[in-house]
Amino acid sequence: MIPVISKLPQTGTTIFTVMSALAAEVGAINLSQGFPDYDSSPELITLVSKAMQKGYNQYAPMPGLMALREQIAIKTEKLYGAVYNPDTEITVTAGATQAIFTAISAVIHPNDEVIIFEPAYDCYAPAIKLMGGVVKSLELDPPDYRIAWDMVKRLINGKTKMIILNSPHNPTATILSKEDIDELSALIKHQDILILSDEVYEHLIYDGEEHQSMARYPELQQRSFIVSSFGKTFHATGWKMGYCLAPAYLMAEFRKIHQFLVFSVNTPMQVAIAEYLKDENTYLSLPGFFQQKRDYFREGLAGSRFKLLPCAGSYFQSVTYDAITDEKDADYAIRLTKEIGVASIPVSAFYRKGNDKHVLRFCFAKRQETIDKAVDRLLKV
Repeated sequence: MIPVISKLPQTGTTIFTVMSALAAEVGAINLSQGFPDYDSSPELITLVSKAMQKGYNQYAPMPGLMALREQIAIKTEKLYGAVYNPDTEITVTAGATQAIFTAISAVIHPNDEVIIFEPAYDCYAPAIKLMGGVVKSLELDPPDYRIAWDMVKRLINGKTKMIILNSPHNPTATILSKEDIDELSALIKHQDILILSDEVYEHLIYDGEEHQSMARYPELQQRSFIVSSFGKTFHATGWKMGYCLAPAYLMAEFRKIHQFLVFSVNTPMQVAIAEYLKDENTYLSLPGFFQQKRDYFREGLAGSRFKLLPCAGSYFQSVTYDAITDEKDADYAIRLTKEIGVASIPVSAFYRKGNDKHVLRFCFAKRQETIDKAVDRLLKV
């Protein structure tokens, strides 16, 4: 056997894979991994089929089909008042994770420092490390997981190259406020710091709140990679379709990596989504659609022994279980899956140090009957 030195020696199989596999093995209801158990729009599926039948089955242009990039530009300006050139500032990607990895690869060099907020989506830190960068994490605490910007200021130094933000946030379901934006803007105003803004749940904002995209603020827009996901937006996570917005000087570097990572993204889906986006209701209706599911799930669990944490965005609901057991969250998540038949994600998996706050994350992007069955089982705990 030829010896191989691992570039990620401490990285194993993701918790999402582990819990979904366990759910399948024991026949549990899978509220762990973030995907719906209902179909995407029949209209969208028909558009994909028609595109295939019309012969759109060969390579798309490296940055994505122009028709789709133009619709992304229209959507972004309509929502956030930001103008992006579809030719030089928008790239279609094979899902949001690829966009995140590409952005980090494009600008992070050895010893560059990147600030992340934990609990954090698990792809950020490995990508930084693979580029030789240094992860500087600020740990946030339940129940509100608010960012202490004075602590962020202490982390910034001459080596700080990037801050990664995620709003609505996975796994905590928190959102950035206008006050957060003001703090961020003041903090980096005179700094050469880039922003990677993970906005895959941009349309899953509740209670009339407004999504604070980096695209809304010119001073932030000009230093930001903004990542979004058609898979999350249109209930089609298996298609792995996303995109990145960035000013031309950053997008030029992004595309240098993108062309050798995936080159281009599946063509018929691009054709279909370009047409589907012409109806703005396909995405403007999403807050109401998912808020109904959030409220239904929360109302169902209100009589349980779990304590519900706030949920302002995304399709995740976190709970604490201190009134039930003092087990570690990973152990309890496994036992809950095997004995009660409902799979969740232990939030300690989103901390590099495995911080255990006794919090579990459930996904409520499910059919009502699935939610009913899950809630019925959880009420028995």
